[in-house]
Amino acid sequence: MNMNKHEVQHKQAFDEPLWWGLFSAGGVCFAVLLPAVILFIAVLLPLGLLPAEALSYERASSLLFSVPGFLFVGAVVCLPLFHAAHRLRHGMFDISVGSDALNKKLMYGGAALLSVLALGIVVAGFLR
Repeated sequence: MNMNKHEVQHKQAFDEPLWWGLFSAGGVCFAVLLPAVILFIAVLLPLGLLPAEALSYERASSLLFSVPGFLFVGAVVCLPLFHAAHRLRHGMFDISVGSDALNKKLMYGGAALLSVLALGIVVAGFLR
């Protein structure tokens, strides 16, 4: 049976490469940056292997509320949020929970909302 291209419609997700790109970038940040942050803050600093002044309130706030701090929060908070949202969306799809269109909006919308909140806090601190 021959079908022409008008009879068969394929629903193509044009935004899927964007979500996979954010998933990938978030995975890299999870794998590379987050362990380094944990190493410095949760291991080296409490063991006294770093000077206590290295992360004093004044120094930490001046680093966080700057352009590099904005990029740091984007890499350590926002990208992993999209990574987690993508995993949750596809996990829910695999176990047939809800509709994919709604799950997509909820997961990526939640990640975007939390990202805007996190970056907004940095910008608010930067402007004060």
